[in-house]
Amino acid sequence: MLLFAGIASAHVVVYPQQTMQGSYEKFTVRVPTEKEVPTVKVEIKIPAEVAVSRFEPMAGWKYELTKDSAGKIASVVWTATTDGLSSTEFGEFNMQGKVGDQATSISWKAYQTYKDGSVVEWIGAAGSDKPASVTNVNPKPAAAKMDSDGHDHGGGAVAAAHDEDTGNSKLPLYLSIAALVLGVLSLITSLLKKGK
Repeated sequence: MLLFAGIASAHVVVYPQQTMQGSYEKFTVRVPTEKEVPTVKVEIKIPAEVAVSRFEPMAGWKYELTKDSAGKIASVVWTATTDGLSSTEFGEFNMQGKVGDQATSISWKAYQTYKDGSVVEWIGAAGSDKPASVTNVNPKPAAAKMDSDGHDHGGGAVAAAHDEDTGNSKLPLYLSIAALVLGVLSLITSLLKKGK
C-alpha cells in the first residue's frame, strides 16, 4: 500500500489544485525524478483556460516560451543548465497567470525528459498510469448588487456578511438560554424533592 502511495505521489503535479474563476494565481509545477538518471527538461503546455504571463527564475535552469498566433504563451520548457534533478530530488517551477472567467477545470499536460533521452508524458486521464495534473476551478462569488444608477455598493457582500455575523452571534445566545432552562428545571426538581 505504501509503495503504491509513493508511486502515486511521484507524478508531476501543478499546485494549487483548487482555484477560482477570474483569479490571478501562482502555479507551482512540482517535478520528482523517478529514475536513476536525472531529469534534465520539463515542458508544460499552457491550457486555454489560463493565461500565464510570468515565470520565476530557478537556479540551474533556463526556460523558453512558445506563443500562439495571438501572442498567448502556449508552452514553457525548462532545461537544466547543470546536472538536473537526481533520483533523490524534486524541483518546483513557478509561474503566474490569470484563470479564465468561464473556466471549470485546468488540465496541465507535462512532458518530463531524462538525461538518457527518455520522455515521460504526463497527459493521461485521472486514474491512469501517467495522469495530467488537474486544477479544479470554483465559480466566482455572486456579484454585489448594483443600485438604479449602476453603482456597486457591495450590497450583496454586506448582506451576506451581516447574515453570517448574525448567525454566528446567535449561537452563544441559544446556549445561554438552554443553560438557563436546565438550571431552572434543576431548581424546580430540587424544591419538589425537599417538599416531599
